[in-house]
Amino acid sequence: MRRIWGIIKKDTVLMIAWILAILSCFFVKPSFEYLGYIDYTTLALLFCLMVIVNGLQNIQLFQQIAIFFMKKIKTTRQLDLLLVGLCFLLSMLITNDVALITFVPLTIVVLKILRMEERVVHIVVLQTLAANLGSMCTPIGNPQNLFLYTYFDMSLSHFMIMILPFVMLSLILLLIHIFMHRNQSIETPKIYQKEDTNITYLWIYMILFVLCILSVLHLLSIFYLLPVIMIVCGFMDRKTIVKVDYLLLLTFVGFFIFIGNLKNIDMIAQFLNQIVNGYEMIISVICSQVFSNVPTAILLSGFTKNVYDLLIGVNIGGLGTFIASMASLISYKYITRIYPQYKKRYFMSFTKYNIIDLIVLVIAAEIFLLIV
Repeated sequence: MRRIWGIIKKDTVLMIAWILAILSCFFVKPSFEYLGYIDYTTLALLFCLMVIVNGLQNIQLFQQIAIFFMKKIKTTRQLDLLLVGLCFLLSMLITNDVALITFVPLTIVVLKILRMEERVVHIVVLQTLAANLGSMCTPIGNPQNLFLYTYFDMSLSHFMIMILPFVMLSLILLLIHIFMHRNQSIETPKIYQKEDTNITYLWIYMILFVLCILSVLHLLSIFYLLPVIMIVCGFMDRKTIVKVDYLLLLTFVGFFIFIGNLKNIDMIAQFLNQIVNGYEMIISVICSQVFSNVPTAILLSGFTKNVYDLLIGVNIGGLGTFIASMASLISYKYITRIYPQYKKRYFMSFTKYNIIDLIVLVIAAEIFLLIV
């Protein structure tokens, strides 16, 4: 029990979610109506995607992809483009968190082999930016997108039309950051993978992943798919289910209860409606800096119908502070644990790039939303 409590205490957002949920219960009497607050579709989709991505990680797929391209590297710029580009592209499919958990440790290993560890801050900061920005491109790229996509029953075409301009601008910003640094020749790093990818498992996971995408697109019920994924993945590798981020799912439940209760408190609901409506984008950016973008998406969704402004706001709002996107803390923890001497340098570099990109994207969003 102590161990479980210790894990929960370390997750600040989870604690906040449930403290708010419990406090709200004093204003809205607990009842079976609480069950109606919870978006079970989002939770089921998130669970299934996490299970499948865990499976793909366990068979070393993403590492194999990186190592394949690593053999062709000749310059520092190519190295930056590869390591940052992989985070940007793969975060669209495997989420920003998983992209960083996979590629930040690989980056550290590569730089140690090349004896270029002084570049670790520069590359990891850009990888963090890339994962947060790239993940906005798809409904499954991050938890807030998945929630908003299912909660508002969005269409894929409208989602892409609204978000693609910001993905393209983000890519341009990342390329500018990379090309501003001096290019040097390097020896091709020699990295060997201990295990080959299990092709049979790969095919099974990819089929399940495609079925998940069909579910996201409203072509297949997730509640038919959920037991299939649990049985198949549990039989193949139990760790895929054990390693699911259940604390994230519990965080969602806590916020669902809190927001459901807020809607039933007339005075607060009217006040939040007045503040949020018409200012969804900028309010969500500001709130994300303090509460993080996932809780902000869940909170504000209860008080607006303008999903597109909210979608843009919580995605670009993932830039800024360390907690604006909780994925940013993953990179920070790796750096401070392995390179404590770079802690201040990392903070300064992270803040500089995040503030610059956040300002550019907020200005672009204001112009874009005026046009459309």
